[in-house]
Amino acid sequence: MRVLRIIPQFLFVPLLLLACAALSAQNEPSRVKNIVLVHGAWADASGWKSVFDILTKDGYNVTMVQEPETTFKDDVAATKRILDLQDGPTILVAHSYGGAVITEAGIHPSVVGLVYIAAHMPDAGETESADGKRFPSDLAKSDAIKKTPDGFTYIDPAQFHEYFAADLPAEQAAFMARSQVFNLGDNFSAPITVAAWRTKPSWMLVAGSDRTINPDLERWYATRAGSHKVEAPGASHCVYISHAKEAAALIEEASTHTKN
Repeated sequence: MRVLRIIPQFLFVPLLLLACAALSAQNEPSRVKNIVLVHGAWADASGWKSVFDILTKDGYNVTMVQEPETTFKDDVAATKRILDLQDGPTILVAHSYGGAVITEAGIHPSVVGLVYIAAHMPDAGETESADGKRFPSDLAKSDAIKKTPDGFTYIDPAQFHEYFAADLPAEQAAFMARSQVFNLGDNFSAPITVAAWRTKPSWMLVAGSDRTINPDLERWYATRAGSHKVEAPGASHCVYISHAKEAAALIEEASTHTKN
C-alpha cells in the first residue's frame, strides 16, 4: 500500500491496464503461425481461397502448394519446396489425395502437426488405392473416372457435381469440372515410404456425405492414427470449400495444440 500511495493517481490506471495486458499475454496459448495448404487430385490451390482468407485475417502466414500431379514424387517435392521456405514451425494441411502427399512430405523438420481434410492417410507400405478398397466410395463404384491415352485421370464433367461437389452451387461445380488438373493414374498407387502421422499429432475433418472418399474410410484413418476427429454432417468431398469455417477452425485448433 505504501508503494501505491507514491504512484500519482493519473498513472495508476494505465499501469494497471498494462499489467493486466501482460498477464493476459502470458496466459494466452502460443500458436504455430505458419500454415501450408495442399490440394487434392483433380483440383488446384485456388479451392483454398475461403480458408486462406479466414486464416490470414486471424494472423496466420498461409502458403498454398500447387502440385503438378504429374507423379507422386513430383507432388511430394513441390510440398517440401514450400516447406523449405517457412521461417519456423508449420502446420501442414491437405485435402483428398493431398493427404497421401503430406503423409510422405510431413517428415520435414518444420512440420509440427498434420491436418487432414476429407483426405487419405495411408501408412508406410500402403497405397491410397488399396486403402480405398477397405471402404469403397460411390465414385470408385461409378463410371465417372475417366483416363486419357497417356494415363492421366479426371472426373467426367457431367458427373463432377454429383460425385465431387454436391453441396456447391451448380455453376461453381461446373467451373471446377472444366478446370480440373488431370492427375496421373499411377499417383493413386504410389506406396508410402514413411508415415509422418506416426510421429506427429494429426487432425481429421470428416465430410459426412463424401462420395469421393467414403466417410467411413476417413473415420477409420482417424481412429487408427489417434487423430482428433471432427465431422461436417452433410458435407461433400468439397468440404474445404463448402465448410471453410469448420476447416479453418480445425487448422487453428491444431496450431494451438502443438509444440513449437
